[in-house]
Amino acid sequence: MLLVGDVLVSEDLVEKQFVCNLQACKGECCVSGDAGAPLSDEEAGIIEEELPYIRPFLSENGLRAIEVEGPYTFDQDGDLVTPLVNGKECAFVVFEPNGLAACGIEKAWKAGKTKFRKPISCHLYPIRVQALPGMEGLNYHQWDICKAACTNGQALKVPVYKFLKEALIRKYGEDWFADLEEVAEVWLQEHKAAKG
Repeated sequence: MLLVGDVLVSEDLVEKQFVCNLQACKGECCVSGDAGAPLSDEEAGIIEEELPYIRPFLSENGLRAIEVEGPYTFDQDGDLVTPLVNGKECAFVVFEPNGLAACGIEKAWKAGKTKFRKPISCHLYPIRVQALPGMEGLNYHQWDICKAACTNGQALKVPVYKFLKEALIRKYGEDWFADLEEVAEVWLQEHKAAKG
């Protein structure tokens, strides 16, 4: 693990390569899984407050799920998550005519109707944030539905952390990301030297 400020970063974020290929996966990470997207307490409150502005961008099925469960719910571990539609897609997913799963919250944000872009857990995916004593840990979540993204990242030679630069800056700030880049470069040089 690499220590950047008070965040432990898995070497996988530096070593592995990843660039979403939505044409291949159709946004499957928003559809599959056993729970909705993880939310912070603050995000749950924001979604509840902004729901009137987000609602016009949601599907009928999503709206029904939100009416039944509310704009957030709890997973089996008691953590806040977005509700699901019939145990499948996130209630905030809308399907484009080409079958691509898109985020209704992000559509509202792009239309200027809300200042909340989407949950940070979604923006950071495939990075997962883990609460640790006195700090956070960042891990790379490898899921078979993202094989095309791994292939795409390898072809483009883009490490996970660089692909998620915007989301990481949103969460930790530009100075932290600059520190991550420095730590990553040093680690890569040392790693290559050790292999060579």
